[in-house]
Amino acid sequence: MLPSAPPLGGLHHLTAITADGACNKRFYIEVLGLRLVKSTVNQDDPTTRHLFYADAVGSPGTDVTFFVWPMPPERRGNHAVALTGFRVGSEADLAWWEERLRGLGIAVRRTREPGDRPGLRFEDPEGQRLLLVVEDVPGPAVPWAASPVPPERQLRGLGPVTLDLPRAAPTARFLEERLGFRPLGEAADPELPEAGLLRFAVGPGGAAGEVRLRIRRDLGPARQGAGGVHHLAFRVSDRAALAAWAMRLDAAGVRHSGEIDRFWFRSLYLREPGGVLVELATDGPGFAVDEPVERLGDRLVLPPFLEPRRQAIEAALPPL
Repeated sequence: MLPSAPPLGGLHHLTAITADGACNKRFYIEVLGLRLVKSTVNQDDPTTRHLFYADAVGSPGTDVTFFVWPMPPERRGNHAVALTGFRVGSEADLAWWEERLRGLGIAVRRTREPGDRPGLRFEDPEGQRLLLVVEDVPGPAVPWAASPVPPERQLRGLGPVTLDLPRAAPTARFLEERLGFRPLGEAADPELPEAGLLRFAVGPGGAAGEVRLRIRRDLGPARQGAGGVHHLAFRVSDRAALAAWAMRLDAAGVRHSGEIDRFWFRSLYLREPGGVLVELATDGPGFAVDEPVERLGDRLVLPPFLEPRRQAIEAALPPL
């Protein structure tokens, strides 16, 4: 029997790739109404900007982040995250978003998502595939007063997320047996009803912890690039919980990175059997550990170990 670990708490964040930081910043702030809560660098490649968008305070479960890499567009395919969801509170909110996005010249598609949830699918300027889905439960998001989106219409956090895979069974077993996900059954994808879709959830329940496995035997492997997703992360409460997960994964023979200090949270990384990079990340200490909440995202912030290299890092970064 594997050692126990505290249940995962749902989605923590999702990290994607942009080749155009300025355009990316405009879209996620001015269109989606998210706040830039941390402007920093990729800690493994400090020549790369890393932008974090979230609610007013950077609550875990509300943030989508981007590495600014000058890459060609993603080649869509298997072994990759295909669709990133955000939650809104009602069908009236969804209708408001549909009118807003259409008014900004963004093509949108109304859908009926699994679980009988109304949805709205669209793409960002680089082809990042996005979904707004109705879930009438309180979310973790704290409204941002300076957002161009009214407080009552603001996004309530992440979820659900869809993975495209040639075979679902290995990943399904891994989610259930290794990470403690609960099966929600089979469904049809509203845009690809011929593809099989398996749904799983973790945490308190609902879209905030939902992962969908979409079976795409017609696709080749994805090639990472702009408009694609780099990895997705799930919540653990603290370092003790992260250590318990490391012990559980070790006992199961799952290779992982071990604990890594990202300063604003601590993480470990692994790949699920389908090849998607998965992170387990602590809820704290949070983005306000080195900036006052009212000034989040105003300037380039570096973790302490990179601070001595600030001058060289700033000189090498392309402007936003």
